[in-house]
Amino acid sequence: MSTLLAVLLLVNAVWNVVVWPPFLRRVARDPRARDQRGRATAFLRVHVILVSVSLLIALVSAIAAIASFVA
Repeated sequence: MSTLLAVLLLVNAVWNVVVWPPFLRRVARDPRARDQRGRATAFLRVHVILVSVSLLIALVSAIAAIASFVA
């Protein structure tokens, strides 16, 4: 893997780790996140899944980038 691609993967990983957690905190505070009984709504569940997948992609990107630098 080229160094440029490894750097791009690392930048992607850092971006996802920096951007998504604050977004999820804002979503969790949104009134649409919970119903009247305090249970999570579809709005919150969908966003939790979105952030989880994004952070998983960040982890895979970081692992691939580090593996490329080590190789």
